Amino acid sequence: MRKTTASFCPVPPEQRPINEYEELKNSWFFSWGTLKLSKYIRKLAWVGFWSWLIAAPIAAASFSPARYPIQFILTSIGGAEILLALVLIRLYLGWSYIHDRLQKDRIFYEESGWYDGQTWLKPKTMLDRDRLIVLYEIKPIFIRIQKTFLTLAGLTIIGSLIWLFLG
Repeated sequence: MRKTTASFCPVPPEQRPINEYEELKNSWFFSWGTLKLSKYIRKLAWVGFWSWLIAAPIAAASFSPARYPIQFILTSIGGAEILLALVLIRLYLGWSYIHDRLQKDRIFYEESGWYDGQTWLKPKTMLDRDRLIVLYEIKPIFIRIQKTFLTLAGLTIIGSLIWLFLG
């Protein structure tokens, strides 16, 4: 019995975009993007809190909380925002990788090592399925992360304006 192009896939299972997507979706960190909004915000607030605990002593070394309370608050929140932005960038990059693998019509894979990469053309049914996943599952995650970045940028701008008015 001959295998058809649609049923035969030479790509190793762990390198198939659909399996990579499922693995990413079920991972501890990257699943944050798939959570309900309240849980997503809670996770980011948790990261923000711990980031602030790291940034606050550094800010206190520059601006004594007793003498410059507003500068201390703005600096410590700004430092926490930097760490939170790094977490969001990592979240975005992970989902971006899977987005690209699912969106493309060809799959690059390695048979046994880095030196023997191959490319396989996806059959139309697989390509359609992958692009539907991108459209309905991954795009909303991108939109959520982008809105979070915009919120952080807005907070940074507000903090910068407050800082300017203090000076």
